[in-house]
Amino acid sequence: MQRSRLKTLLFDVLMFVTNHFIAHLPSRRIRLAFYRRALDFEIGSGTSVFMGAQFDSRHGFRIGKNSVINENCRMDNRGQLTIGDCVSISAETVILTADHDVQSSDFSGRERPVEIGDYAFLGTRCTILPGVRIGRGAVVGAGSLVTRDVPDYTIVAGNPAKPIGQRNQSLNYQARYERWLH
Repeated sequence: MQRSRLKTLLFDVLMFVTNHFIAHLPSRRIRLAFYRRALDFEIGSGTSVFMGAQFDSRHGFRIGKNSVINENCRMDNRGQLTIGDCVSISAETVILTADHDVQSSDFSGRERPVEIGDYAFLGTRCTILPGVRIGRGAVVGAGSLVTRDVPDYTIVAGNPAKPIGQRNQSLNYQARYERWLH
């Protein structure tokens, strides 16, 4: 019993340091090194995680190369969060991989992975719910609530998000934003 409490305390301290200290260091390189080593995150080359990004767990996080997570995003990686190459995630986006079953008599928690495909673009303050897959080249409009999978190259917006268009399929760019103090 004592070992379990100590393990829980150490985890809580690690996540506190991650989200209240490391996330606010004005050095991209230090933050990425910490995420890779202390949290065991897989982070591709040329990828940036801006200041203020918050995570919910060790492990369970993979982001490809030349992608960006802008400032003040919440990345719930308890249920596995996988982000592809050349993905742009705008400021204050929330991606959830865990929730509670409201029909459960004990309000039990559940985890469902989220996957964001290559070249996807998530607009400012959108929310992605557990178990959703955002397809390759898909676009989520600012402020949208995504409750269902988004097919490749589909543009969605609204609450709940609904298809409003199709994106050009000839995508060839890198979402690299390597600022010195961000």
